[in-house]
Amino acid sequence: MTDLATSPLDGSHRALGAKMVPFAGWSMPLAYPAGTLAEHRACRTRAVVFDVSHLGSVRVVGPGAAGVVQSCLTNDLARVRPGRAQYSLLLDPVDASVLDDVILWWVAPERLDVMPNASNIERVRAALGGDDVTSTRAVLAVQGPRARATLAGLWPEAAGVARFEVAELDWQGVACVVAGTGYTGEDGVEIAVPRPAAASLWEALLGAGVVPAGLGARDTLRLEAGLPLHGHELGPGITPLQAGLAWAVGWDKASFPGRDALMAERAAGPRRRLRGIQVEGRRAPRAGHEVRHEGVVVGRVTSGNHSPSLGRGIALALVAAELVVGDEVKVVLASGAVAGRVVELPFVRGAR
Repeated sequence: MTDLATSPLDGSHRALGAKMVPFAGWSMPLAYPAGTLAEHRACRTRAVVFDVSHLGSVRVVGPGAAGVVQSCLTNDLARVRPGRAQYSLLLDPVDASVLDDVILWWVAPERLDVMPNASNIERVRAALGGDDVTSTRAVLAVQGPRARATLAGLWPEAAGVARFEVAELDWQGVACVVAGTGYTGEDGVEIAVPRPAAASLWEALLGAGVVPAGLGARDTLRLEAGLPLHGHELGPGITPLQAGLAWAVGWDKASFPGRDALMAERAAGPRRRLRGIQVEGRRAPRAGHEVRHEGVVVGRVTSGNHSPSLGRGIALALVAAELVVGDEVKVVLASGAVAGRVVELPFVRGAR
């Protein structure tokens, strides 16, 4: 059995009684003793902190750093500037399917920190070059409507980093990077803190009243926000157009891997699209469940769960492009078909 990588905060999670699970080659907390539901609600009403150190950090530096990133990823760096973050995609050069989705932090004119999913760190590093610095830091995501107010009493400069801004800031003599990004649909920041100082910052956040939250709540929160997850809404055969991510493509850029295939699909129109489905009752759709419209199979669920905020089942599904908001569908669960309808995303208003 392959050894799992561990976060710099592994001991802290275990001391809190977290349930640890394997995830993308890492041992990470699924939930703490209060449970996923309590953690989810805390993020929607107060402030929580996630350890997301399993996400990668590929650092690209030098006078040509921005040009390398611009040529390899879909989004257009000309839309932003140093001191900003940007969501972007790495595509398969042949069929334009999404190899990974990343957040890039443009920390300084000649330094970009690109954050891939845990399972794709080497793939992104191979595409961009640069250095894998994942093991040198922890990343803490402080999220929720009270995230900034709570953080302000502890570290005012970090609380002041606006949405999708990036800043190098000092925490007790340690240089950190703070970005106004996250994956919950709530406001907040993500903090890259050098490994030796990670536990100190974690304890300070908990001492200020921020609630620790695990992967379980992170998944239900991102689903309510309608945010894609690699391996579910993104992956082999799924293009940005199908996933509803045309906004993350710099269509006027001269080139990037997969551009020709993507332009051809854009001209023809995608045959399927990612849609939100809300079902009747509390039963939860799951990935792989069939979606039917007027008795015909029109697609499959990519992610599904019970929504703590709505009290019913919700799902993201890749379905025939003709299906639109308001259409009635049936989702075939293991226990039988359940009625639902296509709805606007996000599922929870304000959660994006």
